[in-house]
Amino acid sequence: MNACLYYYDVIVIGAGHAGTEAAAAAARLGAKTALLTTNLDTVGQMSCNPAIGGVAKGQIVREVDALGGLMGEAIDATAIQFRMLNRRKGPAMHSPRAQADKKAYQQFIKHRIELQDNLDLRQETVEDLIIDESGESPQVAGVRVRGNAEYRAPTIVLTTGTFLQAIMHTGEAKTAGGRGGEGTTSGISGALARLGFEVERFKTGTPPRLNARTIDYSKLEEQPGDDDPQGFSFLTDKVVTEQVPCHITYTNESVHELIRANLDRAPMYSGQINSQGPRYCPSIEDKVVRFADKSQHQLFLEPEGHDTQEVYVNGISTSLPRDVQDEMFKRIEGLQNASIMRYGYAVEYDFCPPTQLWSHLESKSVKGLFFAGQINGTTGYEEAAGQGLIAGLNAALTVAGKPTWVPSRDQAYIGVLVDDLVTAGTDEPYRMFTSRAEYRLLLRQDNADRRLTAQADSLGLISSERRERFAKKLADIDRGFELLKATRVADTPGDVYLRRPEVDWSTMCQVNSELQAIESSAAQQCLFDIKYEGYISRQKMEVEKAQRLAGKRIPATFDYAKIRALRNEAREKFCKVRPLSLDQAKRISGITPADIALVLAYLEAK
Repeated sequence: MNACLYYYDVIVIGAGHAGTEAAAAAARLGAKTALLTTNLDTVGQMSCNPAIGGVAKGQIVREVDALGGLMGEAIDATAIQFRMLNRRKGPAMHSPRAQADKKAYQQFIKHRIELQDNLDLRQETVEDLIIDESGESPQVAGVRVRGNAEYRAPTIVLTTGTFLQAIMHTGEAKTAGGRGGEGTTSGISGALARLGFEVERFKTGTPPRLNARTIDYSKLEEQPGDDDPQGFSFLTDKVVTEQVPCHITYTNESVHELIRANLDRAPMYSGQINSQGPRYCPSIEDKVVRFADKSQHQLFLEPEGHDTQEVYVNGISTSLPRDVQDEMFKRIEGLQNASIMRYGYAVEYDFCPPTQLWSHLESKSVKGLFFAGQINGTTGYEEAAGQGLIAGLNAALTVAGKPTWVPSRDQAYIGVLVDDLVTAGTDEPYRMFTSRAEYRLLLRQDNADRRLTAQADSLGLISSERRERFAKKLADIDRGFELLKATRVADTPGDVYLRRPEVDWSTMCQVNSELQAIESSAAQQCLFDIKYEGYISRQKMEVEKAQRLAGKRIPATFDYAKIRALRNEAREKFCKVRPLSLDQAKRISGITPADIALVLAYLEAK
């Protein structure tokens, strides 16, 4: 019997945070797009914590929104608590975070995907990749799905999350699956191995969920939301959601003794799991072993929504056996009678080291095959969404025969993320931090639209509403600077007077009432630009220096064997990563200034 055939420009496999952003971005550019997922009921699902944002992650969400993505609008519409982290620090460290109504968030994303023009959402299980090997190099041609059907397309985006040959661990018990209650996939892993891709294993985990009715909140610390909640999307005028408090409790020595006594039953310590887990989100077993001097660890109790009693216990990710998890909570203040609704578990899954990709997230060895999300070795909804948008955008640009685009390290945290992955790779699940961005004073959460929305508009990623709002904001910023320069305070121009530490925007509004008409987000941009002008100018000089190196392009087919004086280690690393500029080349681990000088000398001689 002949297979059913469906034809598209872009096929996206997986409908998590990477897949939904990838599919929506490709469709917004006009590419006929298919989004394939094994279960339509889990589109956009939050597999782990019910929250979006956080340190550096919040900046990524703002960037995804500035590029026309879904995540910012989704969390603004469905959040139950908003907090701006690091308020006491400078604006470069301010990071928005919000607790989500988990089901409402998922439904919002699914509904937006269903409404998106040029996009078909299908429930399908992909069993194999179809590759055209008739040309000089392999090219994707489509996928085979369960049920005797094929989807054909010249570009495919893989966003398979933790589902490739996934195994879940709770104590000695092992179950095939990438998420509680769901199965695993193996066909794609087999196809990638067959095509010669390097495939490795990572591990992640999730904590238990408790029934709120069985928690004694009188013994816990309350953590309220902000009095002046600020949204993620530049389209959100005001957050009006009812704030729901979170709560804090702590582990203790009794809990730690219990864990130490059962380490031989913990998969990470019994030898049952050998894969590397996330360093910056360790299991409670890891915390007790690695930080043996600590007598307690903080736990955050985060409600999963308005219409559920499930509470996520952030800080106690575990794969210990069920009986140990039961006993563990009996020893924690306020949780002695808590009922576990879902037990914690660890997941091992396949990923592909991302040095096998070009910076636009396309495979170096198979044309038209793009990767985004946890398949690239990352962790976190936000990192996945940023990659997904870039991969989907570039898949659509490739189909249209247009140049690909990726933000640079000085343009976006997304640019830092992608460059880190494809240049240095990762030996543990990658998480974004502000410390990873050398130009973080330029990459603030408040100015993501000024950095990216004009570029997004030129690419065709944004709506007319966003374009008009952005134009109005820029006009307001210009007007604010004009008014400040025209204002005099004791013969001092207003923009100069505003540089003083004790002077803020409200002070200037008292001097010149016309400034009150400037919209608050535009006023904030004027304020930050003036207050931090010296620091910003210094970083821009550093950017210009890096851009000069970035301008020294290296052909993708450059033959490093011709540079006889080059060290063998450097030659191997250059051949593996194949950097496209000297700026990228210098960030490869183990590459020295002398190696760069040799490559530069050879390029200039030629």
